[in-house]
Amino acid sequence: MSEENLLKETREFVKIQLSQAESGHDWHHIKRVYHLALHIAKQENYSDLLLIKLGALLHDIADAKFHDGDEEIGPKIAREFLQKQNVNQELIDEIALIIKHISFKNASQDYASKALKILQDADRLDAIGAIGIARTFNYGGYKNREIYNPDIPPQPNQTKAEYKKSTAPTINHFYEKLLLLKDKMNTKTGFEMAKERHDFMMNFLGQFYEEWNFSGE
Repeated sequence: MSEENLLKETREFVKIQLSQAESGHDWHHIKRVYHLALHIAKQENYSDLLLIKLGALLHDIADAKFHDGDEEIGPKIAREFLQKQNVNQELIDEIALIIKHISFKNASQDYASKALKILQDADRLDAIGAIGIARTFNYGGYKNREIYNPDIPPQPNQTKAEYKKSTAPTINHFYEKLLLLKDKMNTKTGFEMAKERHDFMMNFLGQFYEEWNFSGE
């Protein structure tokens, strides 16, 4: 199968798989990460663009948070799809590892590659800035969480298990994840792009608290 046809089949597969996805993790999220990843790869002079393209398209094929915390289902679905497309096993293994390790709390010293770093940065960029704010409140509404509760402080140093079980107000998520991402960027390009988005979130939070605490006095 040609690369063009492989990518076409992959796009169609992902669109179908995510047709009912929560809108912060849907096909539009995949497209944004795809374009961000290609931009970062170009700026960082990374040449294996097929790996980047397939990794971006498949990175959220079955997010564990929507599958009872099952962290193996995403790599499994991706493997099965790629095997049906007769993709070589080495590339399949690489993509499965990327899917397994791309998330915020699954980053590991046991596996690292330039492709993972690029894709991780692209995924994290889509979690911050204006889009990140929109996605965060959309997910909070999806889970029926409070917007903010001054009596429930953020817990920025949670373990992976605590993070996954958290039902804290949406504003807390900024301090527990989103505001930490700028300094966790792997590439120079990702870090430079993250700075502007980080500053936008800080300005949003300042305005949020000003409006929340307004007393009219």
